[in-house]
Parts: sequence; structure tokens; C-alpha cells
Amino acid sequence: MQIIENIKYTITTAIKELFDLELAPNEVLINKTKQEFTGDYTIVLFGLVKQLKQNPEDIGNKIGNFLKENNSDLFLDFNVIKGFLNVTIQDAIWAGFLNENANNSNYGIATKTNHTVMVEYSSPNTNKPLHLGHLRNIFLGWSIAEIFKTLGNKVIKTCIVNDRGIHICKSMIAWQLFANGDTPEKSKLKGDHFVGKYYVKFNEELKKQTEALLAQGVSKENAEKETPIMKATQQMLLDWEDGNEAVLTLWKTMNNWVYSGFDITYKNIGSDFDKIYYESDTYLLGKNLVETGLSKNVFYKKEDGSVWIDLQNEGLDEKLVQRKDGTSVYITQDIGLAAQRYTEYEAQESIYVIGDEQNYHMKVLKLICQKLQLPGSNGMHHLSYGMVELPTGKMKSREGTVVDADDLVEEMINISKQKTEELGKVSDFSSVELDELNKVIGLGALKFFLLRVDPKKKMIFDPVESIDFHGFTAPFIQYTHARIKSILRKNSITNNASSNSKLLPLEKEVVRHLELFNATLLEAAKEHDPSKIAIYVFNLAQVFNSFYAQHSIAHAENENQKLLRLQIASLTAHVIKKGMHVLGIEVPERM
Repeated sequence: MQIIENIKYTITTAIKELFDLELAPNEVLINKTKQEFTGDYTIVLFGLVKQLKQNPEDIGNKIGNFLKENNSDLFLDFNVIKGFLNVTIQDAIWAGFLNENANNSNYGIATKTNHTVMVEYSSPNTNKPLHLGHLRNIFLGWSIAEIFKTLGNKVIKTCIVNDRGIHICKSMIAWQLFANGDTPEKSKLKGDHFVGKYYVKFNEELKKQTEALLAQGVSKENAEKETPIMKATQQMLLDWEDGNEAVLTLWKTMNNWVYSGFDITYKNIGSDFDKIYYESDTYLLGKNLVETGLSKNVFYKKEDGSVWIDLQNEGLDEKLVQRKDGTSVYITQDIGLAAQRYTEYEAQESIYVIGDEQNYHMKVLKLICQKLQLPGSNGMHHLSYGMVELPTGKMKSREGTVVDADDLVEEMINISKQKTEELGKVSDFSSVELDELNKVIGLGALKFFLLRVDPKKKMIFDPVESIDFHGFTAPFIQYTHARIKSILRKNSITNNASSNSKLLPLEKEVVRHLELFNATLLEAAKEHDPSKIAIYVFNLAQVFNSFYAQHSIAHAENENQKLLRLQIASLTAHVIKKGMHVLGIEVPERM
């Protein structure tokens, strides 16, 4: 049992004994004690005031005295300040924690369970390359999947590829008009970049043709629809839906170009999937569930034959689920896919990593699935995130102003190269080692910067700021890890420190932070927020550096103190590595 869990258990026992009130351990709110107060952990008492009809100071003193009298092996002392019970833990507990976990390679990794979690992320269109916005989505999805996996869950990583529709036909039409048979191989471009080039060309040509019609007096609302290129695109979509062989052949060819490009990018950034779904295979799903919904009075049919659901009692509005001609809409496909995926994997939880512009859609999707009583629907969660902008403003893919993912990764590696050369600490690295180091630093800086912010918040990405070796960045944490590994290479741990070791304040501060790792993983999973881990690992690196600046390890006051500090260093390196891993970031042994 971890220290915090032990505290929660003893608190609930004390409350039961003192006040005859039963609480579950997870109902006890406990925080790290603020620096200006004496104590290690703080128990918040205000939630008990109403139930016990006593003032918080009296409650705190009664609980504190009970703990000190009945659990003196765990609690050294306590104090109560304005409704907060601050408890100090016995030094032997911290020393025992270190002895148990300093060489435990599984610290922070939970026992496997049968609980299955599905995480859907990336979800690109096949008319353009992955860009900066996709990267935030991918890094969030991969990280939250890894967090749940670390906590013992079975995790299925999925992606739905938007490979059909009018936007795909736009790239296809532009290729027919302007490519003259060109291919990615001939032009020496990645397949996704190649196809994306024709999506931009489509919009350039559409703009020219629209302007020409406007000059001829066609109204603004009709001009774009009347352009020859848009009419050709609409016809191509109809031909695709009718199974036109030539159109399908071009569609498959261009999509395969894009997939080969995506695969290179995914491999380069360290992302992967267990199952990829394609909209062209799923867009007809859900029609049978419309009939089920009508029979259960979940849906209703209007006079024109269209099918709807009324969600006004849930604070939403009416939502179309099937057009009058019998064709499905996006929400119908999503319902059908949710049902299919549960049949395949029986995931108790499904986490959809989708931008915040789809908040309404995701609320409707979950409500419909619940009303249809689809299995797994109560476990559907939307990991909503804000858009990423650059210091120069928003990106627009149709105008070709997006920040391409491949270009950004290359830029980050180049910035890393420049920074490491400026620092001049890698003269003993071979060229191969240096290339690998610059990739680890550059890609780590990019991932950390995009993950360190609460997903719900919009953010501005600054490549140079992200790679500062002294800031709230991955390179700062990576350097701390490499520094610790250097210490451990020079000083071996021959034994455990004495369980009677008395910890100095900075030593205890590091150990206390290390003990919070499991609780932080649980919090990140509960809130679907990898930034909790990013902040935690950064704070751990800061605390360790403060400790190391004040207390020598190699020249400690005595052998036991040296062993204690080596154990602190060893566990810190492990937790940094594990914490950064769940963010998708490598930490080098040398820097």
C-alpha cells in the first residue's frame, strides 16, 4: 500500500471510530502540504463539517490526536490550521518507501486487469498531410492510452480515417486537371504531401473560377457552386457512390499514396494503432439502429420521411439521424461504428480524442447511444481539446498555410542541433549518436510543449521556447535524467540505507514527490489529462536539482547518507523515465 493510500485508510478508520461515520478512502481529500505550513500532507476537513455538525478545528484535533495515539508508526505529529489537518509522517516510513522502491523497475506500473479501454485519435483526411493540429491530437491520444495501459488496463488504440466525401474528390479532380500523370515517385514527394499539393491547387482554381463568374454577374451565393471545377467534383462524388470503376481506381491509388506518407510520419513521431477503421467501410453503418430506435420510440419520423431524435429535455435540440431519402448522416455512422467496435472489443470505456468544435456532436452521440441502450455507451468519453495556433495566427489547409507535421519535426531537430552545439557538451558523441540525440531532444521538446497544457485550452506553439534547456520543457527534464544517470554510473548502490535514516528537508521533499507518482497517474487517467504528468515530472526534476545543489552524493556525510541519496537518485531517474514515457518522450542516458 502506498503512503497516501495508507493515510486515507487510517483517516477513514479514525472517522468511523470517532464519529461513527463511514467513508470510502477515495472520499478523503488529501493534498501535499504547502511550503509555508508544517507537515507532509494536508487533509481537507470542510466536507465533514455539515455531516458532523462540528467546527473543522475540533474535527481536525480529534482526528489528529487519534492518529498520533493509534498510528504512531505512521504519524509523527499534526497541526490544524483553518479547517486543514496537516500531518507529518515518520522518517522511517520514507526510508522504507525508498528501500522498497529504489530498485523496483515496476514502480508506477499497476497489475494487469480485465478492464478494456479504447482510445480513438488522429482521424486524418486523405486529402492532405498531417499538420500541427493533428500532432496535438495524436500526442494526446497516444499518451492517454499509455497512461491507462500503465495503470493495468487493456488498451486498444484506434483511428478512423476520413477517406471519402467531397474533400477527397477535390484532390482527385485537381490531379486529373493539373498533374499530367505525375506521381509521388516522379516528383520525389511523400505521398501525403503530393496529394495535399493538389488539394491546394483545387482551391486556387476554385477561387479563380468563382471570381470569373462574379465578374459575369453571377450572385455571390451561387458563384462557387456554378464553377466548372465544383460541378465536376460533385459529379465525381456521385460516380464514386455509384461504383464507377475509373473513379474508384483513382480513389484507391491516391489514398494509397497518402497512407504510405502517413505511415512514415507515424513511425517518425513514434505513434501507432491497433486497429484502423475507414469511413468508406463504415459510412453505411447505423441504418439498422435507426429502425431499432424507431421501434423503441427513441427516434421519430417526420411527414417527409426523415428520422429525428428530440433531445430538448436534455438541454439540446432535435437532431436528424436519417435523411428523407433514407441516407445516413455523420451521427448515424458514428452510432453504428460505436456498436461495431463494442462487438469487436467489448471495451468498457471509449475515449474519443476530438477537437472542441465537436463538443455538441459528442454530447449527442453519447446520449443517443445511451437511449438505444448500446453496451459500453455509459463509458463513452470525449477528450476535448483546443486548437493549436502559431505566433503568426491560425492555419488554413485550403490555403496551404498549415504547419506540416514532417516539416515541424525536422525544424525541431535542427533547433536541437543548434542548441546542443551552442552548449558544447557533446564533443565525445559520434555523428550517429549525435543525430539520435538531436532527434530525441527535438521530438521530445515538441511533444512536451503540446502536452504540458490542459487539453481543453487553446494554445500557441513556439518552437524556440519549447527547446529551452532551462525552462518548463522536455530538454530540462531530459538533462536532469542524464545528469542522474551519470551520478549512478560513478557511484553504485551496494546496499539499502538504514530504515532509521533521518531525512533532511530537501531529501524528504524529493521522496515525498516520488511517492505521488501513482496518485498523479490515476488523476491524469481520471481527468483524461496528460498535462498532469508533464507538470509532475517537471516539478520532480526541479525538486531533485534543488536537492542535488545543496547535498553532495559522492561526498555525503557518511556511508548511510550516501546510500540514501543514491536511492533517491535512482528512483528519481526511474520515475522521470516512466513519466516521460507515458508522454511518448525518450530520455537519454547521456547529454
